[in-house]
Amino acid sequence: MKIKFCYPVILQKDGDGYAVWAPDLAGCNSYGETITDALEQVKEAIGICLEMLTEKQQDIPEPTAPEAHALEAGQFVGIVEFDWLEYQKKYCSKAVKKTLTIPMYLNDMAVREHINFSAVLQEALLQRLT
Repeated sequence: MKIKFCYPVILQKDGDGYAVWAPDLAGCNSYGETITDALEQVKEAIGICLEMLTEKQQDIPEPTAPEAHALEAGQFVGIVEFDWLEYQKKYCSKAVKKTLTIPMYLNDMAVREHINFSAVLQEALLQRLT
């Protein structure tokens, strides 16, 4: 699975702040008092949208080109860089118990060296998957 995306978002002045939405992701919108705040808020909304898509086992849409979006008066395009792995680390780090099997000699060696099995597995999975 791809883990980094650059989604174009559309911003529009709205009262004292900015409305912002990601047209590539249905229902993905937010609001911020400043442009910076709006971009940070929509980044969180992108994470929620991608999380819902993966839970439903739906494909994550590829970002479209920024120039592909027709803008109305007062609208402008911004780009939000989204790192799926960083989002997961921040919001989805609940521990899950796993049962595994290893050869006895590896277990004995690791116990003698006071190896943390969970830490080693996490490190190996991160190395393999990223």
